[in-house]
Amino acid sequence: MSSTINVEVVYGLPDKQSLLSLKIGPDSSVLQAIEASGIKNIYPEIDLNENNVGIWNRTCKPSDILLDGDRVEIYRPLVADPKEVRKRRAEKAKEEGRADKVTGGRPNPMKANKVEKSD
Repeated sequence: MSSTINVEVVYGLPDKQSLLSLKIGPDSSVLQAIEASGIKNIYPEIDLNENNVGIWNRTCKPSDILLDGDRVEIYRPLVADPKEVRKRRAEKAKEEGRADKVTGGRPNPMKANKVEKSD
């Protein structure tokens, strides 16, 4: 068995991203890889009490053990709740007539053009 494994630690902001490759011990955890990478020196705002971590797009615990070739990802906290953003966008579309007020879907053009006949 090899005495080291190769892993990557990544973190990104909208205007700056970092991918750091490093060799660590075979029984190293996600937290140990983050500490060994020095990425917290580049991005002092990283707070592992606030930021979630993952391996290859799947969230994990900082105590999870890494395998050779794993990519450790540090996720930024969400600025807004995605459900709330979608809800506000749907409400705005209803107000502007771009969505059906009952179903929330696209308005039916056939329904809007119906004219009632009077005798």
